[in-house]
Amino acid sequence: MNIDFLPDAPAYRDVNLTVEFAALVDGQRVPCAISVEALEDHFGAETYDRAGWINAFDAGRTRIEAVAREHLRVTKGSPVLLKSGHFPPGRVLA
Repeated sequence: MNIDFLPDAPAYRDVNLTVEFAALVDGQRVPCAISVEALEDHFGAETYDRAGWINAFDAGRTRIEAVAREHLRVTKGSPVLLKSGHFPPGRVLA
């Protein structure tokens, strides 16, 4: 399974309080997202607004994509929604 992440800017979605990003799994676009709660709990969101969550995503993108990659492998390419419980307690060091 070939998994790559698109370099597109992440997008905040207020309808479900997530930051979305995308992967290509064997050439097919697969939506991925991380909850703002996870960004606050583990990635040091300094403000609790769109800018703070996007900045936290950008700072933790390498680690977030690594966890998303593992979920994509396990689920054989199903869409991913990462929540706080997908990361160890405390702040994640990228």
